[in-house]
Amino acid sequence: MTNEKFKIFLTFDDLMDRGLSREELWSDLPRVHRIFSDMMYDAGIELGVELSGVLLVQVYLLQAQGMLVVVTKTEPADIEDDEDYIEMKVTLDESKEMMFSFEDFEHVIRAGHQLYQLDVTGGSVFFYHDSYYMLLEDEDIFHLDQDQVIALLSEFASATAATSHRLIEYGKQIMDKDACRTIYKHFS
Repeated sequence: MTNEKFKIFLTFDDLMDRGLSREELWSDLPRVHRIFSDMMYDAGIELGVELSGVLLVQVYLLQAQGMLVVVTKTEPADIEDDEDYIEMKVTLDESKEMMFSFEDFEHVIRAGHQLYQLDVTGGSVFFYHDSYYMLLEDEDIFHLDQDQVIALLSEFASATAATSHRLIEYGKQIMDKDACRTIYKHFS
């Protein structure tokens, strides 16, 4: 059995262009399957790879950014002679975190101040590849409208496909769990 893995990042606008809303991802599974089949076909052409066999498609919905699609192509030995055979196993998982990327620390401070004014005290800040990242989890912003938080952070930062797992492993954590309170306390 051989495994090939690739990732696709789609914004929510990309989904809308394909005629699929965020809510329909959970409710219209046959349509989701068709759209993902089309996407896999397009990805295969773009990557120059013939996608056949079994495709394990893991979809991670990121709160503000869109979705990260991880495709693992597996080819069990018993179906290699049928090159047109393709089977997709799609799993959906919704991330409970919101991640934004900042170009400089001054923007992190300004965003932290704005969030603190909205009674957000939590959040974590990382440094990775010359950028700063703020991670907000559901419990940090449960009392706010998610779109309000996205709009506010978009003034200072960009949504990113970076995951907390990557930042924890490879980045440098600057503030842990109490970032907005720490920013307000030290940078006011």
